[in-house]
Amino acid sequence: MLNSDILGGKWKQLKGEAKQQWGKLTDDDLDRIDGSSEKLTGLVQERYGLTREKAEKEVEAWANRH
Repeated sequence: MLNSDILGGKWKQLKGEAKQQWGKLTDDDLDRIDGSSEKLTGLVQERYGLTREKAEKEVEAWANRH
């Protein structure tokens, strides 16, 4: 699993890129996430109807690219 501190430290820069990756997430969603990989994974899972494992893999792959 991702280190939430790493994602959190860059979150302000990454919010726009997260919005491009997952267009179903709103600006309010992204503000509430506040850099938490756990919260991002949960929202991706919920909005896209994915399994927890699939959502975790997507978020981890996205974070590794950034």
